[in-house]
Amino acid sequence: MKSNLLLITALILAACGGTQNAGTEESVELSGTIIMDGSSTVYPISEAVAEEFRMINPDVKVTIGSSGSGAGFKKFGRGESDIANASRAIKDEEKTACTENSIEFLELRIALDGIAIVVNKENTWMSTITTEELKKLWEPNSTIKKWSDLRPEWPAEEIHLYGPNTAHGTYDFFTEEIVGEAGASRPDYNAVSDYNVAVQGISTDKNALGYFGLSYYNENKDKLKLIGVDSGTGAILPSLETVGNGTYSPLARPLFIYVNKKALDRAEVLAFVKFYIENAAVLSEEVGYIALTQAEYDEAMSQLDAFGKK
Repeated sequence: MKSNLLLITALILAACGGTQNAGTEESVELSGTIIMDGSSTVYPISEAVAEEFRMINPDVKVTIGSSGSGAGFKKFGRGESDIANASRAIKDEEKTACTENSIEFLELRIALDGIAIVVNKENTWMSTITTEELKKLWEPNSTIKKWSDLRPEWPAEEIHLYGPNTAHGTYDFFTEEIVGEAGASRPDYNAVSDYNVAVQGISTDKNALGYFGLSYYNENKDKLKLIGVDSGTGAILPSLETVGNGTYSPLARPLFIYVNKKALDRAEVLAFVKFYIENAAVLSEEVGYIALTQAEYDEAMSQLDAFGKK
């Protein structure tokens, strides 16, 4: 689904032949290549932004990879990309890699997302799970093998687990919030690089359980069953509302883009990042995520303006 307002604006600007410089009447024809990589969770937002941006600036090639937050930060830290998409904040060692390669960067929050716990639709015994049960299930050296190991009234059937591999920011965020340490997880699960593989596996296995971004559940809700998470105040189902108001805790998270300062010296990159901030609210919701407040986007634009003047 596309925003009519954005499409109308895009067509008008395209007809004008370029992007206007801020504060002037001069129209600038933009060209060049912008390279993004990183989180597969953030990918749909960035791709939606890029699609609208290309309509206004057809001579700018925006390429977007979805190798995962960790892999994306490695490329970003080596100077191989202009922008990193991330579903978690940058780690200290990733900051160090940037410093070693003289890469200054700007962190910008662009939307919110929740991590969904899902099971097969034929799972009739489970509708909620506590964060303590999630920890017992996913922690290193977990002894949980069967559903009945979690709750005795559940079936004595083996649980088959699905989740993101270690390259994904979702993996780091989930393990930190649930297990208590980023990267701490039982190894004996189906670790996927493509969440569609997890959807396929869970939707065809009555004893499967997994986790990934809420948007992937929303795209496949006809195939999966969503589970409420109880962190001590009652079970909450993730939704646009509960993630947005913070009641879906602790599995709600911000999403980011990281921008290389040197890349902002190129007119096409600066124009793209400004366009991203200006349209993230509408486009993030159109692809199933939760927008920040307008005040937060205004602050992001102020950060971008100030960063460019350093």
